[in-house]
Amino acid sequence: MVGLIHTIADLRAVTDKCRAGGGAVGLVPTMGYLHEGHRSLMRPARRECDLVVVSIFVNPLQFGPAEDLDRYPRDLDADLAACRDEGVDLVFAPTVGEMYPRGAPLTTVHVAGLTDGLCGAFRPGHFDGVTTVVTKLFAITGECRAYFGRKDAQQLAVVARMVADLDLPVTVIGCPIVREADGLALSSRNAYLSDEDRRVAPVLSRALFAAVDAAHTGERDPRRLVATARKILDAEPRITVEYLDCVDLETLQPIERLGFRALLAVAIRLGATRLIDNVVLETDPVG
Repeated sequence: MVGLIHTIADLRAVTDKCRAGGGAVGLVPTMGYLHEGHRSLMRPARRECDLVVVSIFVNPLQFGPAEDLDRYPRDLDADLAACRDEGVDLVFAPTVGEMYPRGAPLTTVHVAGLTDGLCGAFRPGHFDGVTTVVTKLFAITGECRAYFGRKDAQQLAVVARMVADLDLPVTVIGCPIVREADGLALSSRNAYLSDEDRRVAPVLSRALFAAVDAAHTGERDPRRLVATARKILDAEPRITVEYLDCVDLETLQPIERLGFRALLAVAIRLGATRLIDNVVLETDPVG
């Protein structure tokens, strides 16, 4: 039976007790509405840790004024069932008041450089909200292994750099993207898609994997790889491309030529829904 707690004090008591007994703590930070992608993070946590905690918190700091905070999907009962199925020990589901008892915090965490491009250019303040809440979760949980999906590649890079820069006692684990059979990367926001938009959505991964195929056959010019993917996206009139960039996987800076590892990342608008996806391009490119 998965335990459900709502307070910081209760979570600290449990994680401190686990470590005091020599156990390892695994943390899977989420905003809930859990799907197979989230489950794929719980499984290595379960294998590698003695205590597995899934946090469920829709963090208002990372939503802009015109974004989907109020309509972000929520289903705590289904989330608890998913966590129970995956052998999670504890779900931490705090209220906004528990996480921010004095209102919006005066102290925030900013990771320079890595947050300037890609999603950061289109969602001002988003990553400061992410890094602030993740820092709080790490401070509350204490020493742990934290599991993040690679679909949010920029978020993963930002969190990993934050942990390194601040010497936090956290090991950040990046886990592979999980896709539907037709290639669409799993996301809680997929629930927003109309039937017609859902039919169109797999063009996103088709475009990216066309660039993967080009890299496999020897193309090393990032501009041509981007053009290969862009041609496929532009052929679908229902899609508006926010960005499609090829960057260094670690620094997230634009590159002149494909090196050992590069990230091809994209964000689109499909109807009222914003979707992101990415692939890693390397000697043997993988998604």
